[in-house]
Amino acid sequence: MLKGDVFFKWLCLAAAALIGILMLGFFVQLTVSSSAVWRTSGIGFLTARTWDPVNDDYGALPSIVGTLVTTVVALVIALPLAFSATLYLVDARPLVGEILGHAIDLLAAIPSVIYGMWGLFVLAPLMQDHVQPFLVDTLKLDRLPVLGKYIGSDYNGFGLLTAGIILGIMILPYICAILRDVFQMTPPMLRESAYGIGCTKWETAKDIVLRYGLRGILGAIFIGLGRALGETMAVLFVIGNMMDMPDSLLAGATTIASTLANNFPEANGLQRSALFALGLVLLVMSFGIQILAQYYLHATSARRGEER
Repeated sequence: MLKGDVFFKWLCLAAAALIGILMLGFFVQLTVSSSAVWRTSGIGFLTARTWDPVNDDYGALPSIVGTLVTTVVALVIALPLAFSATLYLVDARPLVGEILGHAIDLLAAIPSVIYGMWGLFVLAPLMQDHVQPFLVDTLKLDRLPVLGKYIGSDYNGFGLLTAGIILGIMILPYICAILRDVFQMTPPMLRESAYGIGCTKWETAKDIVLRYGLRGILGAIFIGLGRALGETMAVLFVIGNMMDMPDSLLAGATTIASTLANNFPEANGLQRSALFALGLVLLVMSFGIQILAQYYLHATSARRGEER
């Protein structure tokens, strides 16, 4: 092996090891800095609903629920749009596909604070004056037997649904950009063979394109998921920043990231430890989702014809 190849090998190994060291460092730092709240509240910190700096009583459940709900809403909105838009762009004429592709890519360059300002001055009034009254007063969704209590009847334009819509718009270009590359990697022979045996475009996309690029598709989804889990500024403007447990999609709430942004500058003592604990929870959530995704890919690799 040449001397240059040996150096390059060790350089790449060092770079890969640095990533693992940084990840471990994040866990250690957050664990040590949050140790006070774990000693005080124990595992009950995760299920407590109170956030009272006056009495030094802190609970993570409202922030965790807000984070999960807004992320789920964002994915429900963004994924169908991303898949539909990408499938169209892949088969579109070059000029149309190029123009629309650049337009979608430009959405990713918009700073999150701009999304937040747009949400505050445009989306929130639109939700208050039109969308939420339509859901509650016209469709009467709040009166449904089971789902009604999760819709709610009180609204002011802010809340989990508005924050989820903002997040969905934000993660859309990231998912689209990766899906477009994944779909374009599908061998043309596979697609043409599917058309040759009479498959429709939908059947070709569902049975050929999506199956062939499953790993890349999951990667796109988890990049969008990671962006949604940790987003701060855009959510901060429109979620309402209520530290109480949300009782409906239209209610004001908070997320882990927005709680950190609101409270960290003035925090000290046990409150600061509680905020570090929230950061640790967010890191564990993101890391756990990635582990589950990799486990799913490994468990289903044989069914897809991949070597294990």
